[in-house]
Formats: sequence, C-alpha cells, structure tokens
Amino acid sequence: MTRFIIKRLASMVLVLFAVSVITFLIFNVIPNGDPAVRMAGKQPTETQVQAIREEWGFDKPIYVQYATTMKLLFTGQMVSYFSQLNVVEEIWKGVPRTFALAIGAAILWMIFAIALGLWSAMRAGGISDNLLNVFALIGISMPVFWLGALMNQYLGFELSNVLGFELFPNGGYVEFSESPWQWFHHLILPWIALSVLFIGFYSRVLRANIIETMDEDYVRTARAKGLSDRRVLLHHVLRNSLIPVVTLWGLDFAVVIGGGAILTETVFNLQGVGQYAADAIGQLDQPPILAVTMFGAFFVVFFNTVIDIVYAALDPRIRLEAGDSA
Repeated sequence: MTRFIIKRLASMVLVLFAVSVITFLIFNVIPNGDPAVRMAGKQPTETQVQAIREEWGFDKPIYVQYATTMKLLFTGQMVSYFSQLNVVEEIWKGVPRTFALAIGAAILWMIFAIALGLWSAMRAGGISDNLLNVFALIGISMPVFWLGALMNQYLGFELSNVLGFELFPNGGYVEFSESPWQWFHHLILPWIALSVLFIGFYSRVLRANIIETMDEDYVRTARAKGLSDRRVLLHHVLRNSLIPVVTLWGLDFAVVIGGGAILTETVFNLQGVGQYAADAIGQLDQPPILAVTMFGAFFVVFFNTVIDIVYAALDPRIRLEAGDSA
C-alpha cells in the first residue's frame, strides 16, 4: 500500500507540473502578442504595460516567465490590475461559499439519485420507471443557468410577492457564523439548481448497475441461502452497484469545486470563487482568471489522487492491477 501511495503521489506531482505548464502556455504564449498588454486592461498606458512586463518577466526567456508566474501565484503576490486587490486573498474569501454550495449539492444529488435509481430498478419497465426516465432526461437536458434563473425569478421573487413573505431568498449569501438558518435558507435553491442534472444522470447509471448486478451469480447464491429480498438488495446488490457511482461522484465533485459552479454562483449572486472568475472574465482581468483556472485544475488532480488512494485501501484488487502486491 505504501508503494502504491508513493506512485500515485509521484504521478500527481508530474500531472500538476504538466497542468501548470499548459495553463501558463494557454494564457501567456498561445494567444500570441504581448501578454503584458492583455493584462493591463482595455485602455493601458505604456508605463503600465512596461511595469507589468518587468514584474512578470515578459521581457525574459519563456522558462523565466513560467517561473515568475508560478512564484507570483504560490507566494500570494499576484494582483488584479483591474481592482488592485490581491488575487489569492480574494480567492480564499470565496472558497467557503463555493465549498458550501458544492458539498450541499453533492450530498443532495447522491441521496436523490440513490433513492430514484433504486426505485426505478425495482420497477424496471413499469409506469413509474418510465416516468422517472422522462424526468431524468429533462433534468439532464436543462442548463443550470437557465434552471437557476427560473427558480430565482419565480420561487425567489414572484412567489414571495404572491405569498406576501419571502419563502425563498432572491439570491445572496449569509455567512454560517451570522445565522445558520439564513445560511441554509439562502442555499436551498442553489443546491437544487446545481444538483438536478446530476440526479438525473446518476439515477440512470445506478438503475442500470442494479439491474445488471441482480443477475450476478453471488446474488442468486444469496437468495438461495434464504436471505430476505431486502437484505440481498441492500447488502449485496446496492452496495456493489454504488462503486462506479461513487467514483463518478468523486470526479464530479472535484469538477464542481474546480469551476463547475461558476454559473450557479453567478445566477444566485453567492460571491464565491466561481463568480469571482466570471466577473474577472467580464472585465478581461487576466490574473484572477489564470489563478482560478490553475487552482481549480490542481484541486481536480489532487482530489482524483485521493480517490485512487481511498479505493486502493478499500479494494486490494486495484493495488494488484497497479503492480503493488504489498
């Protein structure tokens, strides 16, 4: 197991290095032209451009530019030329909000996906299964920004006017330390909007896995031993059917944290990392975009490595496939 962990961590370091190089090239080299001019904003002066060129080392060889960019990023010295604020500090301010959105939505979509997937599998081919299939396809097809905008307008604004009181807040965010209830209240609609797509997809995947698993030899053996249908379903069928779903959950959660929540945060004005990146894109403010992209990609790679290690600890076959017999 130790050798497996070392191999995975070494691979992670190499991938992180490759990601950093590719991201640097995408932002500073591939677009062609002077990157200092792009960073200086829409109406830069020659003095501003020259100062940026010297600060980032754009007048030096490309490997020096890469090293300077990484230094500014990871030492917390990168500054937005639009707002004049420290980029890393602004990202850290939004991290708790992004995590609150992503964790709540991830829990929600797993709970409903398991319940609906199990229900559909037990009634495969029936009316309820067909209806759930239709709803799942509708959920998968709805863009999150469109669904979020509708929920924000009609459930957060129109419905409150009709009822005479605020059933759901019309966007915004309240810190958990200020009011746990208001924190939860303001996140209900964003959680639902972000989780709908995943609920539809995961429930279909789980349904297919359950139906396939029910035909396995060990399931028939468990039934032949006299185990109840409930015990066979929960302890044998569902448990094994969840393995690929949990893998998907880990990957999708990392993607949501790494940038998948941008549209949801923007629609509901949560002021998280995603909305910070969206605002920077609208202002053509390159340093925040570069930093969010880099940190988001790093988190996805890191989280995937953690998932691999956890799976290897739970299932020795993964270690054997990787050539680690320890």
